[in-house]
Formats: sequence, C-alpha cells, structure tokens
Amino acid sequence: MRFKGLQKLTLLDYPGMVACTLFTGGCNFRCPFCQNASLVLPDHRSEDIPEEEVYDFLKKRVGILDGVALTGGEPLLEPDIKDFLRAVKAMGYRIKLDTNGTSPDLLAEIISEGLIDRVAMDIKSSPANYARVTGVPRPPMERIEKSMKILMEGTLPFEFRTTVVRGLHDEEDLLSLAKWIAGDEEYYLQQYRDSGDLIAPDGLSAYSDEEMLHFASMMKPYVPCAQARGITNTI
Repeated sequence: MRFKGLQKLTLLDYPGMVACTLFTGGCNFRCPFCQNASLVLPDHRSEDIPEEEVYDFLKKRVGILDGVALTGGEPLLEPDIKDFLRAVKAMGYRIKLDTNGTSPDLLAEIISEGLIDRVAMDIKSSPANYARVTGVPRPPMERIEKSMKILMEGTLPFEFRTTVVRGLHDEEDLLSLAKWIAGDEEYYLQQYRDSGDLIAPDGLSAYSDEEMLHFASMMKPYVPCAQARGITNTI
C-alpha cells in the first residue's frame, strides 16, 4: 500500500467513530477542486509513509481507536488493498472506505468478504457534467453506475456525497443529479473549501450557506435524506 498521509485522530471522517484517517496516493480523476493535489498528481506526490509504520501505529491504538477511514486519492487503485483491509480487520477495527466508484467489481468483492463496514462514494455531478467536473474526457459512467447499484441494493451502510462548487455546479445540474440517484440513501452536499492544495482552483468558489440549504431542499423530493454538510445551519 502506498500511504501518503496519516491523520492520527478524527471525529468527523468516520461518523460515530473515534478513528484515524489514512490517505493513499494516486487517482484516476483530476477534479479541479480536489483538495489533495499532492496526493493525486504524480509530479506533486510526497514521500510514502512506510507500511510498517502504519501497521505499528494501528497496533498501538487498538482499544483506543474504533475505526479507520481510508481515503485518497482513490484507495481502490491500490493492488494490495484487500491484504491491507484483512490485516486491519484482524486487529478489530471497523473500516470506512471513500471511493469515486470506478472499481465496482473490487468494491463488490471487499463488501462480500466483510472487509469494510461503511462506504462514502463521491457523486461528482450529473452524468452530463461528469467529464467537466472530474477533469477526464471519458469518465467510466457504466462502472460508476454499477457501484451506485451495488450500494443502493445492498445492506452495507453507505452515503453518497457531492462537493458543490460555484463554477462547476449549478441548480440545473444538481437537480439532474438528484433525479439520477433518487432514493432514500444518506446524501450530503459538501461546501467547497480551498485547502491551498487544489488541482486547478482558478474560477472556483464556494456557495453561501443559504444557497447550500436551498440546493438540499430542492433535491429532497428525489433524495429525502439530502443534507448540506459543514455549514452553520441545518435542514
């Protein structure tokens, strides 16, 4: 496993769990608003954290931490991810996986083998806008839709989420997205923030709290659980 970052404690990345967050390197998307350019772009990547160091940390935190949030980059690009998940589960941890949904067959395998306990899948935009928002000319929509179906028809706890960016998303796009993912799943609209480590921030900005609340309300007829995450107010 190529680990590029370790956040030793988080109360946010794994809902309901005291967890750590592990970051893998590399991604098959180039979303302009990506907050982890140093993890994604080959010429920006930081040094790997030795796998042994990660295992030592997790062993020492058994009984202190409840879970591990695995994010990236795109963790399912790692060729030995199943071995890592097995090792972490053997320590007694619960595992949350963040993914862009482009590896549905592998996702199905690790779910069926009981190697993860929760999934957060990024729904980048409506299908018509996916290429623009992901920064790749031909995003694998069939694979993304297959991952959506695996989660929506399964029993594993999961959430869909969309980072909403002025300059990439508008009301029409979000309404089309809501119709695409219509169902009773957990769904979160996340407010864009400039981390200082973005891939292509020019022309991008955040919507206001009020606008985010409006978007969530607008989507509720199709996704009743839609919420705006990371803002002061709630609906």
